[in-house]
Amino acid sequence: MELIITQENGVCHIKLNRPSVFNSFNQAMAFDMHRTLDECEKNPEVRAIVITGEGKAFCAGQDLAEVIDPNGPEMESIVREHYNPIIERIRNIEKPVIGAVNGVAAGAGANIALACDVTFAAESASFIQAFSKIGLVPDSGGTFFLPRIIGMQKALALMFTGEKVSAKDAEAMNMIYKAVSDETFYEEVTAFAEKLAKMPTRGLGLTKKAVNQSWTNTLTEQLKVEEIFQTEAGATHDFQEGVNAFMEKRKPEFKGE
Repeated sequence: MELIITQENGVCHIKLNRPSVFNSFNQAMAFDMHRTLDECEKNPEVRAIVITGEGKAFCAGQDLAEVIDPNGPEMESIVREHYNPIIERIRNIEKPVIGAVNGVAAGAGANIALACDVTFAAESASFIQAFSKIGLVPDSGGTFFLPRIIGMQKALALMFTGEKVSAKDAEAMNMIYKAVSDETFYEEVTAFAEKLAKMPTRGLGLTKKAVNQSWTNTLTEQLKVEEIFQTEAGATHDFQEGVNAFMEKRKPEFKGE
């Protein structure tokens, strides 16, 4: 079982489960991740998603044993068929996706964490753009997300050198949302995810969609996007509930609709 899936209080917890190889991806785990994310997208009872790892690591990227296997998939298909669909699903699901980096996140594992909407890391965790150490290029959206998050020069330096970045340093350079003590790490992540799961899911999803489009839009184009999505959000059940709760001075009960 490459993934451990649990669902509680509106949150689907996806745990990468190959701890003997630091949760590195093989084809089976990649395809399981595709299916699981698709199920989360379709399931109205899932209103937030947490991705984390079993054991000491979050994810060490690609399982190199699969790469050197003469009967294994070729590099081109690994990137195109395994990782690209994971990143696109994370970004396009109109629900919050939270990265919970419990240990080392290296290579594709680091970039999957960066692709999440909000990323927490345990203080003992670290991030490594490990590709250069074996002559490869950052994939899984790394060359897209990292320069936009921390700036071109820092991103290139980390990509060139493969320098390890601690969770605290990752927070300080705005690579992630927050570094959390190991003792309270998953408790804080779960509380955050459950808080989002009780919020207006459609509104959060449209916010995510708008931010995605802002990467390439002009200001005028983005203002039009906001107009369209605000109109769509204004037609939801949760908008009406939020207004009613405000007027009645009570706590809203959002349904994600």
